Amino acid sequence: EAASNRIGDDSRFTPIKGNFGYLTTILPPQTHGQVAGILLDLGVSTHQIKEPERGFSFQEDGPLDMRMGNLSGVSAYQVVNEYDYETLRDIIFHYGEEKQSRKIARAIIDNRPIETTGELQKVVSSVVNSRFEVKSLARVFQGIRIEVNRELEMLENVLEQSLEVLKPGGRIVAISYHSLEDRIVKRFFKAGNFKGKVEKDFYGN
Repeated sequence: EAASNRIGDDSRFTPIKGNFGYLTTILPPQTHGQVAGILLDLGVSTHQIKEPERGFSFQEDGPLDMRMGNLSGVSAYQVVNEYDYETLRDIIFHYGEEKQSRKIARAIIDNRPIETTGELQKVVSSVVNSRFEVKSLARVFQGIRIEVNRELEMLENVLEQSLEVLKPGGRIVAISYHSLEDRIVKRFFKAGNFKGKVEKDFYGN
């Protein structure tokens, strides 16, 4: 909506609302193979962070939501209150890159139900080192947000689908904000896959 307002009546642009993980679906078929460039800004919108009711920030109390579209799918409330210990621990460790994931996951389980971002913040703060409290909170919220929105899966999707919509010689640029995104993007740009290993054909090319 904000982008549409800025663009105004500029005929060079056609705003399309949708998840970029479904790029080939949301772009009209006639544009496939014709796109000159793609710019991916992988950061969370400032507008979303500043709205407490969206549940993205531990600095404002609000409902545990974190859904980008805010319409469907798993919410942060479900992740926090319904996931088992092992799954929650792995989300915090792998997606949040938080070393104290075991302790935090156990505290969350023991303090259920957790209704708001403020309640989650208090639970996490109660078990982490006070010197690194803010960083730990940021990592926990990042991990849950990535799980809710399937962010890494959607990133892999859009990178793969970009090959279908870009024209020969087209360019794709990605602005990443943490190492998980950065790793996925760099591996794909280097090798054309997410393992980081350059694939060879039958002849070794």
